[in-house]
Amino acid sequence: MTASLPMYDTPATRQANDRLWALIRDQLPGAPPDLDRTTDPHLTWQDPDLVLSQTCGLPFRTELHDRVNLVGTPDHGLTGCPPGYYRSVIVVRKDDPRQLLTEFRGATLARNDVRSQSGWAAIEGHLAENNFDFSFADNVLETGGHLNSARAVAAADADLASLDAVTWTLICRDEQVADDLRVLASTRPTPGLPFITGPGQDAARMLACLRNAVAGLSAADRDCLMLRDVVFIPPEAYLAEPVPPL
Repeated sequence: MTASLPMYDTPATRQANDRLWALIRDQLPGAPPDLDRTTDPHLTWQDPDLVLSQTCGLPFRTELHDRVNLVGTPDHGLTGCPPGYYRSVIVVRKDDPRQLLTEFRGATLARNDVRSQSGWAAIEGHLAENNFDFSFADNVLETGGHLNSARAVAAADADLASLDAVTWTLICRDEQVADDLRVLASTRPTPGLPFITGPGQDAARMLACLRNAVAGLSAADRDCLMLRDVVFIPPEAYLAEPVPPL
């Protein structure tokens, strides 16, 4: 059996995530004592003995929706987003003179992962939905993480990046690199990063455990994790989102 909370697990949030897991674990006899922070999340998500993890909307709809049980979605209280939804912010260097996304035709996009909703699907969807006649598919710098993407833009190794709005808020709070960047545009809200459990697990019970755990966190830990509650967004809402070039 395995459990992980990999999506917003940073040095600044790690201890709060451990306390969140302890509150969940104590409601689940036989659950793993600790979070797995070493296994590739894409492998963890497909573990038939998965107790709990958090994935991204894009792999959920392209790889996982018929192999796992959807538990719920964290509500981070993001301005302009319904409960459980989030958006991406498109960031550029603070001193970049370009003011419109149209001026970034042919520019290099720092991308955390081709399988990322916020780092790839969101910006490509934004271009298509707003009738931009270009894509960044041929101008990508692969970085392996949102913070790496932010650093690549700040260092002028790339021109822009599409960052999960929760991650961007954490970067602004905890990382100096935010001082060198500014938000150029935002994408529309989409369902947030879902909690999942294995096919043999009781998803409704897991949702109740998650909600109890969030309610049991200290106010400081909830603020640290930007976590208000866990809500249920139907799988159909995830599956309705377009799939970008992969």
